[in-house]
Amino acid sequence: AEMMRLAMEYAKLTDRPIVSHCEDNTLANKGSMHRGLVSARLGLKGIPSSSESVIVARDILLAEETGGKLHLAHISTKESVEIIRAAKKRGVNVTAEVNPHHLIFTDEAIAESHYDTSYKVNPPLRTEADREALLQGLIDGTIDMLATDHAPHTWEEKTKPFDEAPFGISGLETALPALWKHLVIPGKISPEILVKAWSTNPAKRFNLPGGTLKPKGIADVVLFDPDHTEHIDEDWLVSKGKNTPFIDKELQGFPVMVWVGGKLVYQR
Repeated sequence: AEMMRLAMEYAKLTDRPIVSHCEDNTLANKGSMHRGLVSARLGLKGIPSSSESVIVARDILLAEETGGKLHLAHISTKESVEIIRAAKKRGVNVTAEVNPHHLIFTDEAIAESHYDTSYKVNPPLRTEADREALLQGLIDGTIDMLATDHAPHTWEEKTKPFDEAPFGISGLETALPALWKHLVIPGKISPEILVKAWSTNPAKRFNLPGGTLKPKGIADVVLFDPDHTEHIDEDWLVSKGKNTPFIDKELQGFPVMVWVGGKLVYQR
């Protein structure tokens, strides 16, 4: 905690945020999924929500004490959302992000898929109540942005038993169409929220030149087709990491052209 406090003090000199992966390892205690009814049913060692939320609370209090900037990575619990919401109301300089998989799946996916390690992530997939709180947090601005937490692994690593396999989803290639299909098309969030959370808000928080379509701005642009559907299989993925729960599923809303610095680098 003292190291984090000092980091916030020194980061103030450069006007930069500290990015925190909030996890109390003594509470997580080498668990492999969310601790709750599903983990008990499956016989897997669980990771409690408190392993995240107590560090969220600690780091927010340190940011409040020091006047530093804090960004919270991959928030996954309803308690964390409540703590962040209250902190923002007090004026604490804190922002937060959420991953697509935490907005789409819950710990029940592990049971329904018969221990598919593609669903093994850190922080773990939580309950339906957590998923709903994360979604509401994104809608009301408590959660500022989206991040993939892209973590590719080899086939050999992910075919180990669930409690031995590494954490991580290969999420970069499916992030936009997954959210478009599961959240935007059903009307759970607006396209405007999605755009802000992917581009404008991250650029603003981290003082990056992109994130808008303003004249003379840096031309980092993704053009996507909201009606375009694709069937995801291992051959479709460019990444060598095939550890995604979207294998053999159909998604909608894919990028068709990408420019970086005004240069066309990708065209479907």
